[in-house]
Amino acid sequence: MQSDVCVSYTKLQTWVKQCLGTAGADNEVAEVMAHSLIAGDLLGFRTHGVRRLPYNVKQLATGKAKGSGKPSVLKQRAAVAHWDANHLPGLYVMPKAVAAAMEMAQQCGTGTIVVRKMEHVASLAAYLEQATAAGLVINIMVSTPAQASVAPFGAKSRVFSPNPYALGVPTSGVPLLLDMSLSVTAAGKVREAYDKNELLPWTALVTGNGIGSNDPTTYFSDPASALLPLGGLDLGYKGYGLCLMSEIYTMSLANYGRLQGGQDGECNSAFIQVIDPDAFGERSEFIKVTDDLIERCRTATPIAANEPVRIPGERAAQLKASQLITGVNIDGVTWTKLVRCGERLGIEPPQLM
Repeated sequence: MQSDVCVSYTKLQTWVKQCLGTAGADNEVAEVMAHSLIAGDLLGFRTHGVRRLPYNVKQLATGKAKGSGKPSVLKQRAAVAHWDANHLPGLYVMPKAVAAAMEMAQQCGTGTIVVRKMEHVASLAAYLEQATAAGLVINIMVSTPAQASVAPFGAKSRVFSPNPYALGVPTSGVPLLLDMSLSVTAAGKVREAYDKNELLPWTALVTGNGIGSNDPTTYFSDPASALLPLGGLDLGYKGYGLCLMSEIYTMSLANYGRLQGGQDGECNSAFIQVIDPDAFGERSEFIKVTDDLIERCRTATPIAANEPVRIPGERAAQLKASQLITGVNIDGVTWTKLVRCGERLGIEPPQLM
């Protein structure tokens, strides 16, 4: 098995930006894309970080993703807007959409942006701190109209994409950051296990025979298995309902579902909502109530004495702080793919730490 490597954050940022620029992104797009990709790794979402660089390079080089331009505003009111990204990279469009929703929230109390036709956005966690740093609450949902990976509860064939949901909440300390799939696991986790020739740690799949499985090879076989909705074989009706909600908020509101975007590869639809706590009450009281809730979770009696309750975002913050000093950790399989990606572009890989 190939060993993990560490690369300086600044050197990795420069190298990723150079790769994206060489592939066809203009300077601004390449810089924002590189920041968004590496943010996923910093926070521990390694399947949705620089691992996705070769995909983004390919999309730019083939012209399937645009390397320059701005989203079109299709509709707008005081606190809502509908954007068409016109195949711009989601890594570039998402920070712009969050910023626009933040501006609406600061003026109107809330702001919602729905975006269609943007290339894959990668890790949603990468966009949360943009809002929480300004004292704002943020919700994000994303779906992929051309992708069917998740079975509805009670079925064994694929219907939904493995839709992620993210929540960011400011506190008096580290912000609460939640980024999770509405299926038992994300498709990226299945691909990672497949690449490493490992079994999944959970029964996350349902085979063509209707049997639960943790074998990632079944996901790529014929007939292929499907991801189970959150809750699995027994309680998957809960995840099924959340998948319906997600695709209505993202695809239906964006008028960009499988009928319209079924041939658009990994293009995403997104729902971004930002809320200003000041519009509802006092910010200080919001923080006080939120801190109290988190502390009650933290001090709840754990099932295992040596495994205290975790607060979403705390470990990610620690990992980010550590990697900014000691270097970004990249698994050996991904590093090999990154080196090959750079070689195809004629770019030497960054020096390892």
